[in-house]
Amino acid sequence: MELTKSTTAFLACHWENDIAGTDGAFAPFFRAEIERRGVIGVARRLLDGARAAGGQVVYTRVAFQEGHRDLVANIPLLGIVAQQGSLLDGTPATAILDELTPGPGDLVVTNPKVGAFAASDLDERLRAAGIDTVVLFGVATNITIENTGRAAGDLGYRVVVVEDACAAASPEAHEATIASFGLLGEVATADEVLAAL
Repeated sequence: MELTKSTTAFLACHWENDIAGTDGAFAPFFRAEIERRGVIGVARRLLDGARAAGGQVVYTRVAFQEGHRDLVANIPLLGIVAQQGSLLDGTPATAILDELTPGPGDLVVTNPKVGAFAASDLDERLRAAGIDTVVLFGVATNITIENTGRAAGDLGYRVVVVEDACAAASPEAHEATIASFGLLGEVATADEVLAAL
């Protein structure tokens, strides 16, 4: 694997307290697998390596305005958000986990959808920075990572999913996306990605 650091963005997807935190609204869905797989530590190592190499780090987070007035509950997952009243922008719920806090020069993109490219300026910001490759990692593998990866491929980006820096609600859900994604992009480990930088 080869990566050009000047044209590669590392997309840290949905590492928010409500999704990946120990007490977040979605902790019952995701936290056990996050801990079992040890993905926070792997993500931190990946972020540190990307920054040290001069790569662009982009955090994507899903968040909604007060009263969820920008939430369209057209899919069941967003219906759960509406019922719970979770993921409100400007609250600790949508802050990035303390262990993975954005650093100077990192971008933070907010969107009110499952995928990072939907209803956000992510594509415009990446193109303005000369990015042609996205390295994806985060929660959940079969939801945000898969959705964002498919959209990125359709938009013309080279897509790499970091398998050991992703988690889903179950091992089976994670593995199903990893098994199929090789036809849509590339799957690699954090060590392989860091070595390619």
